[in-house]
Amino acid sequence: MFKAYKYRIYPTHEQQATLAKSFGCCRWYWNYALNLCQETYRATGKGRSRGDLQGLLPALKKEYPWLKEGVYSQCLQVVALNLSTAYRNFFEKRAKLPRFKSKQGRQSISYPQNVKFEGNYIKLPKVGLVRCRQHRSFEGKIKTVTLSKNPDGKYYASVLVEGKKEPPLLSTEGKAIGIDLGLTDFAITSEGSKYNNPKHFDKHARNLKRKQQKHARKRKGSNNRNKSRVKVAKIHAKISRCREDFLHKLSRKIVNENQVIVVESPLTPLNKGGTKGGIGMVRNHKLAKAISDVGWGMFCTMLKYKAESEGKVYLEVDRFFPSSKTCHACLNQIKSLSLDVRSWTCEHCQTRHDRDINAAINLKNEGLRILELGTSSTALGGDVRRGGRTSVLSSAVPSEEGSRYCNL
Repeated sequence: MFKAYKYRIYPTHEQQATLAKSFGCCRWYWNYALNLCQETYRATGKGRSRGDLQGLLPALKKEYPWLKEGVYSQCLQVVALNLSTAYRNFFEKRAKLPRFKSKQGRQSISYPQNVKFEGNYIKLPKVGLVRCRQHRSFEGKIKTVTLSKNPDGKYYASVLVEGKKEPPLLSTEGKAIGIDLGLTDFAITSEGSKYNNPKHFDKHARNLKRKQQKHARKRKGSNNRNKSRVKVAKIHAKISRCREDFLHKLSRKIVNENQVIVVESPLTPLNKGGTKGGIGMVRNHKLAKAISDVGWGMFCTMLKYKAESEGKVYLEVDRFFPSSKTCHACLNQIKSLSLDVRSWTCEHCQTRHDRDINAAINLKNEGLRILELGTSSTALGGDVRRGGRTSVLSSAVPSEEGSRYCNL
């Protein structure tokens, strides 16, 4: 079983300069290889394999000596692996077309070997001992260590570990719950509980607006503009941390209290209320910002890996199931239900429904029906599961055990 651990690291000024060279070399090689793949495809209609890209490195290092001196050789090998994986994900319709990397965005490099932890330090090739805030320990063999620098200037190390412990067997014996996701209330459970949407972006919108206005007035290419860019990035990082903190705590609470968790697919809210042609809510300029800020997909991902790591069942009901329009008491389904209608009365049994609670109850019942029948499809839709994993990194589970942020 693979687990991922993320630590904050504090490199010195000299180490930051070394890491900047490594980031630059890997970024240059990614852009060079991506451009070569595109030109080859235009000329011949074929792409470049991972072996072809890695075979270019000896000649490139002779032509560009700084490529050999600035970065650990295995990091460049990983770049070719990542690019080939990105193209495979694109052709199998799991991701978009690979894009060129910019110096201004998030920077990262991966070390597949020769990385060790020594006390409060992490030893990296060509960098040396870097102070690391290892707030939790891990057991197992280190597979890959990825160093990253966020736009706000903070450095992190993500450690992929292969443990000997196998994941527990899934069991359905216990309490079941259905969860409906929304905007006014972030999550509504089948038990009637409603969790408000914190709206993290709105809380920092005024400060972000002022910083962005100051950034826009700075002269392009100046040091002051670069400083203001970091200030804007810090606000975005603050919003991201607040959102992740809320989602981690709520998902942990739900997983601890329930054995079977049924949610609507994260794609469902994006397609509800869509106009003709399948344009969903995310295309609505009045709702796009709120949908992007709420983090439904991240929440479902957290629920899934936390539940499976404890032997609990996580189940998604696909986008075609009419959870809001079906009466959970008599199963009568109405023809249409606009988004502004928050409660309605069943014409058949005269039961008064709260729209979201009724949807959560229907999701729970549908999930239990799927588990009882042993099928992966719902009553009104086909199997919409994603394709298989493409690499060992996609199966990594972030570990919370021993973390001071985990409320068990």
